[in-house]
Amino acid sequence: MRSGTGTGRGRRAALAAALGAVLAAGTTLADPAAAQPSPEPTHSRRADDGRHQDQTQGGDRDGDRDHRGGGDSVDGKADGRADGKQRHPDGRRRAVPVRGPVLAAGDAADSKAPTGSGLRTALGGTVQDKALGTLNFAVADAATGEFLFGSQENAPATPASTTKLATAVAALALLPAEHRIATTVVRGAPGEITLVGGGDPTLTALPADQIRIGGAPVDQDSAPASMAELAHRTAAALKASGSTEVKLGYDTSLYTGPLLHHDHDAMNIAAVTPLMVDEGRIDPRSPDEAPARVFDPAGQAAESFAGFLKAEGITVQGKPAPAAAAPGGTELARVESPTIGRLVERMLTTSDNTLAEAVARQAAIAAKQPASFEGAAKAVTTELAALGVPLDGVLLTDGSGLAKANLIPPVTLVKLLAAAAAPDHPELRPVLTGLPVAGFSGTLVNRFSAKSGAGEAAGIVRAKTGTLQGVNTLAGTVVDADGRVLAFALMTRTDADPTAARAAVDRIVAKIAACGC
Repeated sequence: MRSGTGTGRGRRAALAAALGAVLAAGTTLADPAAAQPSPEPTHSRRADDGRHQDQTQGGDRDGDRDHRGGGDSVDGKADGRADGKQRHPDGRRRAVPVRGPVLAAGDAADSKAPTGSGLRTALGGTVQDKALGTLNFAVADAATGEFLFGSQENAPATPASTTKLATAVAALALLPAEHRIATTVVRGAPGEITLVGGGDPTLTALPADQIRIGGAPVDQDSAPASMAELAHRTAAALKASGSTEVKLGYDTSLYTGPLLHHDHDAMNIAAVTPLMVDEGRIDPRSPDEAPARVFDPAGQAAESFAGFLKAEGITVQGKPAPAAAAPGGTELARVESPTIGRLVERMLTTSDNTLAEAVARQAAIAAKQPASFEGAAKAVTTELAALGVPLDGVLLTDGSGLAKANLIPPVTLVKLLAAAAAPDHPELRPVLTGLPVAGFSGTLVNRFSAKSGAGEAAGIVRAKTGTLQGVNTLAGTVVDADGRVLAFALMTRTDADPTAARAAVDRIVAKIAACGC
């Protein structure tokens, strides 16, 4: 271990706190041989650069579902302390995460990135665990983006839900920070109004006190737009013009292409339409991460809106019907989603497939591409190329990662994370703040437990999960023992039990966290 480790450990605790959030709130090879690490990079590195198991047995589903709700504690033997820290066996204290800046200015200058040979030694046999099957992985310095160590890091692999990192980075780069998705009502012919979908799947019909995201209540910044409020504003505008009876149409023309994802199952994802309420859930209060969805989300949203209008004293003639909004029609009312940054955080923390496809289409619209699966994929890859992210071997067909046809090399994922951490890209910070915290939040709430053998890394790892049948991926950031923030991406292709595969992945990350090398 390098000298100055005590100082580095102090920095590690500080960075762990800065990287946290409020806690309450494989390649497709046939031979699953153990990964053989690539040699340490031959280019010189400056001494101090200053700086769910599957939902069904027979289909591919980006589950990430069994990681939420009751489960193993972070460490049943941990020394819980009132000072907000956990006592480790070696006597060190590790800060639990709190909300704060992701990378404060000067963080990189106070510690050194580990060497490739040091990481090789630290990881040892953990990368050869049989549960991993075929493993592709990469570790990079988050402060500089410099690749440090890996195996088959340039080989494309199935990313599953880590695809959402690409979607998030591109959307945040293309859209202004204050961007919100509007749902509007416009006046048409006399006695007619049209509900126009703007692409906000989080629009809700629930009262504010019943809204839950990932099981937690929402605050003012994250609260979704209200269908009841839209109806209230519309009714007020109609009454002001002397009208209390209307015919209601609804416009879904913003999106093009197929409504259904290739792997649509009416649970993990809804039909992709620019008008929906509560993400097309049959039961909007359902705590299930993959709830049953309605066949026609747009029709459901229009019926919901009609019901709220009636409650406001407006008579709606007949049933709502699809209709194009009148060109140049007067806007009667609107409601808006949380900012794009908040939507990205929600998408990543809960691995929300429906929201991911909506965010991808917002990126497509900003890039002047068709708001479709194909147009969104083109917008994302084009913007990533403009950011300097390596795209060799990258193939995207959706924005959520449900598609098994998607391919991303591990080195691309760590470059995405490094870009999000770069001081010259503050607009990308929601990518990091939206990552679940190991053992505490989102799709990592039940991972990095003592039972998995990775409990030492709980609270200091933030990462996006990915799960498809036979595929388990994890990509995020970790603070090592010397206080350096590292980016990692681990991608497996295995026939092993998903729980065992995920635990093996978590143990690798725990070894990276413990590395003072």
